[in-house]
Amino acid sequence: MTEADSAALRIDMTRLGDKLAELASIGAIEGTEGCARLALTDEDRDGRNLVVTYMRDLGLDVSIDGIGNVIAVMAHDGPEAPVMTGSHIDTVRTGGRYDGNLGVLAGLEVIETVIGSGITLDRPLAVGFFTDEEGARFPPDMLGSLVYVGGMALEDALEIEGIDGAIVGDELTRIGYAGSAPLPGPVPHAFVELHIEQGPVLEVEDITIGAVTGVQGISWQQVTITGQSNHAGTTPMSLRRDPGFVAAACATFVRELALELGHPQVGTVGRVEFAPNLVNVVPASATFTVDLRNTDEAVLVEAEQRFAAFVAKAAEAEGCTVETETLARFEPVTFAPEVVDIVESAANDLGHSVMRLPSGAGHDAQMMARVCPTAMVFTQSRDGLSHNAAEYTSPADLEAGANVLLQTMIRLSQNPASV
Repeated sequence: MTEADSAALRIDMTRLGDKLAELASIGAIEGTEGCARLALTDEDRDGRNLVVTYMRDLGLDVSIDGIGNVIAVMAHDGPEAPVMTGSHIDTVRTGGRYDGNLGVLAGLEVIETVIGSGITLDRPLAVGFFTDEEGARFPPDMLGSLVYVGGMALEDALEIEGIDGAIVGDELTRIGYAGSAPLPGPVPHAFVELHIEQGPVLEVEDITIGAVTGVQGISWQQVTITGQSNHAGTTPMSLRRDPGFVAAACATFVRELALELGHPQVGTVGRVEFAPNLVNVVPASATFTVDLRNTDEAVLVEAEQRFAAFVAKAAEAEGCTVETETLARFEPVTFAPEVVDIVESAANDLGHSVMRLPSGAGHDAQMMARVCPTAMVFTQSRDGLSHNAAEYTSPADLEAGANVLLQTMIRLSQNPASV
């Protein structure tokens, strides 16, 4: 097959759509299009089993490593490292059917398209899914890909306790995905991840494809304020040591701080838990999470420092104590310009509008960028929704993104000197 022939290849959207629907049926949220497959649960196991079946049906060499990452590689005669794609299939509790799943199943569709065409590539293709990308059950997020690139020791990862008290290593064994492939994992020639944007920019700008230039830095903290539990009716306001008040003040401060620092700084208090959590009792403690993100490391550090100073001052003024735990901390990542160029060129050649933009969410690609040239392809998300059962991307946009992924991977595989 000539270079012109390979440029004419397109994915089978019906086949991809069927796989997306079949995977979404596992952990389906009744009455919605969404699904819930928290990492290493029974639903995650069933989703893994389905995707591994797809991989083996294509005759791929499937390996499972010690943190449960699953990598499938095309057969190839030479020693060349593969061009790799993939994402994750775990979800948040209120997840949609495209977040992560699109990148894995479109990667399989790319490989099936290439195999069916008979095209010969200079490098093989590979597709994988990484464990616990969401971090919704076991912190931190991107856990599997972090271990894959050597950013965390496997022994430490296996001991992580989840929000429900489960332990990563125990759950991997329980669901049958404590593999033996070595870690850190083999380094690919390049990595490209297809993902829905999970934001509103492409839709608002009426652009089909995003050529992603990098990923915001992420700072996750858990803060516990301890005060004095007391009767809500008999304790004068001037004598209270109310951790709930401090937590509320911190939530307001996070919002005001993000607005003051300006775009692209964002800040979120996403979870708050009071104890004893009763209507007529001043809380004894308040535990909450803080999510700070920015593409500029210096500004992100400033946000962290200003929040730390505020929470300390607010707690002291209320007679409370503060404990802070870092749940995750990743610096901003810049993707390989040469791979971003290929994504942009592939989109243009396919006749799609394209813009360069950073990702506001964390992705496995930011971990892979530590070890190989990496970029991402974004498709639109309707109303910017994600981590929501109403998440939706049109079939036309899914198809466009998958075809850009196809052409990007072919170019990376046919031109080994390009990156």
